[in-house]
Amino acid sequence: MIIASGRSGRHVAALATHVAEEVKKLTGRKPSVEGMPNADWVLIDTGDVIIHLFRPEVREFYNLEKIWVSDKSAHRASPA
Repeated sequence: MIIASGRSGRHVAALATHVAEEVKKLTGRKPSVEGMPNADWVLIDTGDVIIHLFRPEVREFYNLEKIWVSDKSAHRASPA
């Protein structure tokens, strides 16, 4: 999984278009692309790799990076 940001919707759309074209050149297969009309969050599924491209505000809101953060408070023993 790759998570990246563009500076604006237009930038995210341009990044997504470029990545999709390069994936097609390298693999010969067109990747599945979701979210291009708004370009707030574009998902590119290459089959082996999922690429998430966000506008900064949207990336902060969804905070996908939290998937890899350990919640130490959940591992503490509860007081008796």
